[in-house]
Amino acid sequence: MTTLRVETDNLLSNPLDLVEQVIIDRDWAYDRPADEELVAEVTSAWCNYRIWFTWQAEQSALIFSCAFETKLPKNARTRIYPLLAMVNEKLWVGHFDLVSEENAVAFRHTMLMRGGSVASTEQVEDLIDIAVQECERFFPAFQSLVWGNKTADEALEVAIFETVGEA
Repeated sequence: MTTLRVETDNLLSNPLDLVEQVIIDRDWAYDRPADEELVAEVTSAWCNYRIWFTWQAEQSALIFSCAFETKLPKNARTRIYPLLAMVNEKLWVGHFDLVSEENAVAFRHTMLMRGGSVASTEQVEDLIDIAVQECERFFPAFQSLVWGNKTADEALEVAIFETVGEA
């Protein structure tokens, strides 16, 4: 009979230590203002994104968000909600919302790790990669709505338009 041995050091460790290593490996600028918080800057094709990881040990939850650096004008808030709903229908992990205090759009996801689950390097990498890909995918839609005065439907078409063939 095989015995499963679980290392208690891994169960008690802060998953932000693993996140920090992933960020270091990618050579991204970051800050660790507290043991339970990590903030990093990600440069991409459209803009820079600020990513946050927060570890809430009481809930065994690793909270993640990736925010656009672009701040929204106050008058765009009511127009952004229909687009957020349509964009969220297209996602299979996480969701977009409006961060009120920052007045910016952010992708969010929470990993629950209750019962001794431990995040793997691959899970952290996948979470970051998915978030950045989705931000890149839908950034044009949010820009079209806010700065191009498109409707939510028109803005979403900009983001999901697929080019067929070669020029």
